[in-house]
Amino acid sequence: MDTRAFDASVIVSALPQLLEFLDVTLLVGLSSILLGSLLGAVLAWAGLGRMRPLQYAARLYIYIMRCTPSIVMLFIVFYGLPVLVDELFHINMHDTHRGVFAIIAFTLLFSAYVSEIFRAAYSAVPRGQYEAAISVGISGWQAFWHIMLPQAAVLALPNFGNSVINLLKEGALAYTIGLIDMIGKGNLIIAKNFGAYGIEIYLACMLVYWLMSLGIEKGFGCLEKKLDKGQLFNSGNSGKRSSPAEQDVIWKEGEVSGAGL
Repeated sequence: MDTRAFDASVIVSALPQLLEFLDVTLLVGLSSILLGSLLGAVLAWAGLGRMRPLQYAARLYIYIMRCTPSIVMLFIVFYGLPVLVDELFHINMHDTHRGVFAIIAFTLLFSAYVSEIFRAAYSAVPRGQYEAAISVGISGWQAFWHIMLPQAAVLALPNFGNSVINLLKEGALAYTIGLIDMIGKGNLIIAKNFGAYGIEIYLACMLVYWLMSLGIEKGFGCLEKKLDKGQLFNSGNSGKRSSPAEQDVIWKEGEVSGAGL
C-alpha cells in the first residue's frame, strides 16, 4: 500500500508531458463539435419539416442517442463498426487510427443534443417575423438568414456552449479504446510509476480541463454579447431589447423608406 505524502511538485512537472498530447484531445473534440453540429442541423431541419417519415426518423435517432451512455457508444463504434463495414463493404478498418472511432462516436452523440438545441431556439423565434419578410418580397432564404437565424443563434448559444464543454469532458473517455490523448498520457505516467502519483497526475489533468472550460465559457459569453447587439432596440442609450412586434415595425419601416428612395 502506497503511503507516501502528497507531492504538489509532481503536478507542475507532469503538466508539460500532458500538454504534449493536448492537440489530440482538442482534435477529437473540435472535429466532433463541427461534424456533430452539421448533423444536428440536418436533424433539426428534419424535425421542423413537414415530412412525417423524416420527423419520426429524426426523433427516433435523437431518442436512441440521448439514452445511450457515451462509453457504451464509444465501445459500439470501436468494436462494432469495423465488423459491420467489413461485412457490408469488405473494407478492413482494424488498422484505422483510434481517434477516428472516437470522433465518430462523439459526433453521433453530440448531434442528438445540439439538434434539440437548434430546434428549440428556432421555434422560439416568432414565426410572424418570417411571414412579414415574405409578405414584402423577401425570399425565404434571405428571411431565414437575416431575420430568423441571428435571433435563433443568440437563443441557442448558452446551451450550445454547455454542450461543447460537456463534450470536451466526455472526450476524456477516449483513452478507454487505447487513444493516447492527454488522459491516456496521464495513465501511462501513472503506470510507469507503478501506480504512484495518481492523484497528482489527475489533478494536473483537471487543471487543464478547468482552464479549457473557463476559456470556452468566456468565449461563448463574448460571442453572445456581440450577436445580441444587433438585436437591441437602441433608443438613445436605453439598451432595451425590442419586442418581436417592435422589430417587425422597425424592419417594415426600413423597407418602406428604402423603397421610397
